[in-house]
Amino acid sequence: MSLRLRSLLRLAVVAAAIATVTTAQAAWPERPVTLVVPFTAGGITDVLARALAERLQAALGEPFVVENLPGGAGVLAAEHVLRAPPDGYVLLFTPIFQITMAPFTHAVTFDPVRDFRPVAAVAASPFVITVGANVPANNLAEFIAYVKARPGKIPFGSAGTGSLTHVSSAVFLKSAGLDMIHVPYKGVGQAFADLLGGQIAMLSASPVEVKPYLNSGKIKPLAVTGPTRSKQLPGVPTIAETIKSPPVITINGLVASAKVPADVIDVLSRAIIAAEKSPDFVDRIDKLGAEPIVSTPAEFAKIIADDTALWRDTVRDLGLKAQ
Repeated sequence: MSLRLRSLLRLAVVAAAIATVTTAQAAWPERPVTLVVPFTAGGITDVLARALAERLQAALGEPFVVENLPGGAGVLAAEHVLRAPPDGYVLLFTPIFQITMAPFTHAVTFDPVRDFRPVAAVAASPFVITVGANVPANNLAEFIAYVKARPGKIPFGSAGTGSLTHVSSAVFLKSAGLDMIHVPYKGVGQAFADLLGGQIAMLSASPVEVKPYLNSGKIKPLAVTGPTRSKQLPGVPTIAETIKSPPVITINGLVASAKVPADVIDVLSRAIIAAEKSPDFVDRIDKLGAEPIVSTPAEFAKIIADDTALWRDTVRDLGLKAQ
């Protein structure tokens, strides 16, 4: 066999191997994909995850299943995803603060920048400072005065210590100079039940979590934590319209283990960007009480890095300790 023929055969073998690998990679996903959500069903993150799962399933031709894994202020879900085989079939859909703030409020085994590979930001949402109907205050200024007259006596709820429902409340309380009793729950649903029942006086929740109770006459939304008023609650002022306070929003997005192959991330990213540019998907996200975000993996990586730095400083300023 001539040297030229042997060279051609070797090139053919290499080309076939490359084609085989490329075909295998292009076939992802070949079976159901799980989106792990660090909360119980019904909250803004769960609802957004299910909307995205439906879209990805339609675009990529395999089932995308949402698995709710609450606990540890998101730490359990994050660590579960990192323990899974890094093949892209177990992903984390989460408010990014669940991973960016966790190293400063909990004992964790991961680094939010090093151990996760960002896929895409999906939607952003503020929180709403909400009080029970029995609280004698109809606006934020009246509520501040009411609590100041009763320091250390009035309880507020959250979805758990270190959750953004907790920290968004803590940021407001610090800005207003208020002293309230923190009552952590295992989910925002349980906290709402006690808000309606009068066991707690205040809860910070997303617009989608507040809206079902608006016509009940049992709650009063007093202020939103974002930099501008929410399109979902245009009549509710921002906290900053009453007192000086830094804005707090939650950005929900999809991340994977840093070990997941780049081609899998690319498939997911392209599908999500296409969804974010679809009028019907954008309209659905808007109706859920959030604002769609279009981002590349690199852009989302910067958001996560910046958020990590933000919460490092905020947690220190609030005096929160690792659990």
